[in-house]
Amino acid sequence: MPMFCVVYGCANRSNREKGKRFFRVPKVVVHRGQKWENLTERRRKMWIANLRLRPGAAESPNARICSDHFVKGCPSALDDTESVDWAPTVNLGHQKTKPKSETEASLHQEQRMKCKEDHQRWLECAEAILDLQQIPESPGYADAGCQTNLIMDDLEKMEDVLRQNTVELGDLRSKAVDTQFSQESFKENEDKTKFYTGLPNFLVLMQIFQLCEPYITCSSVSVLSKFEQLILVLMRLRLNLPLKDLAFRFKISLSTASRVWHKVIDILHERLESQMEWPERHVLQATMPVAFREAFGSRVSIIIDCFEVFIERPSNLLAQAQAWSNYKHHHTVKFLIGVTPQGYVTYISCAWGGRVSDKQITTDSGILRNLLPGDIVLADRGFNIGDSVGFYCASLQVPAFTKGRKELTAYEVADTRKIDNLRIHVERVVGLVRRKYKILQSRAMPIEYMATKPGEALALIDKVGVICCVLSNLSESLVPFK
Repeated sequence: MPMFCVVYGCANRSNREKGKRFFRVPKVVVHRGQKWENLTERRRKMWIANLRLRPGAAESPNARICSDHFVKGCPSALDDTESVDWAPTVNLGHQKTKPKSETEASLHQEQRMKCKEDHQRWLECAEAILDLQQIPESPGYADAGCQTNLIMDDLEKMEDVLRQNTVELGDLRSKAVDTQFSQESFKENEDKTKFYTGLPNFLVLMQIFQLCEPYITCSSVSVLSKFEQLILVLMRLRLNLPLKDLAFRFKISLSTASRVWHKVIDILHERLESQMEWPERHVLQATMPVAFREAFGSRVSIIIDCFEVFIERPSNLLAQAQAWSNYKHHHTVKFLIGVTPQGYVTYISCAWGGRVSDKQITTDSGILRNLLPGDIVLADRGFNIGDSVGFYCASLQVPAFTKGRKELTAYEVADTRKIDNLRIHVERVVGLVRRKYKILQSRAMPIEYMATKPGEALALIDKVGVICCVLSNLSESLVPFK
């Protein structure tokens, strides 16, 4: 039996539109705890409110919503409440354009009232003309003819006023759309800044903009302002929106969106790369969180881990072998990331093929050159780099190995718990970076992002990794000081 989309005005059906996906209205899950029940209930209410379904329609077993009503073509994960696709928002059949501010709302209201008054005056003039046309010829008919001419003049003036008001109203509407991503619109709405950029507030956004503004080009014939160019790039990093979607949002061509993306990414990387630096030892010791101080004193300098990003399948057979990850069962690139005990990213390596081992990427990336004698490095079991760390007179702390052993000793169990409780912070930071900037959660990042341009040492994926980590450092740390 074919499935029909229940959205008002949508005629999509499964047996006619090939390639379209259909999704059920989410149900309330009651068997997985109160938190899960509240989350699913809130999502179901948002779906029904956005769709404005008639009573009982959501309970129908055949109720479906097609992929045309989601920005990315499918609903987001249940725990991704900040995503634009947590509920359907596109082409719902009842959406109306609303003014963006109180000033614009008042202008719209004034224009509507003025048009209404002019229309009423035009009707009165028309009725007066009809009455005068019915007057029979008489000695006073010449006076009536003069009056008719005067009314016709007034009518022509009214038509000019109506035409002018219509043009002004159209200009106001276009201006309201054009200012959607302007600097003023972000200044008035902190939630908009957080959603589209991932930054904590508008002040931080402006500091990033002032840092990059002198290097962003904008002429009199440019479609986008400097601020809008920066916002376009931040939106792509934050929401992983396709360039075509951004072209529609900013009312520009796809080639212009692509050109702005590559140009501003280079500027962001050049200006923000210096913001990620290895802290001095006295700075680390002075701000060492209490949990680390109690476990290892003030000696922990870095927590390291690796994370992978899915990419498209390379066409080259050697590249396919190098990018295949046995852990993810997909073609990936791997980053090595270093996080201080305070919870800030101070190192991220270039992207390596997913096949590379954690040991090789650590020894070859150069991160160990930053170690000082007496430093402690926290890592997972896969980092078999004790000798490499010891070369710099530092020590490696990893959980105890259980392979080939029936059980751990009491001392090893306590030591492993202590290390795991502190090492988990690097996974939390990696999760925060990837949640904030969903381009690192891409299901298949374009393979051209892995190539380096002539005359450059880094590929686009390397620049994206650095930028996302620096921008994430501008938010509050996840690690408590006490």
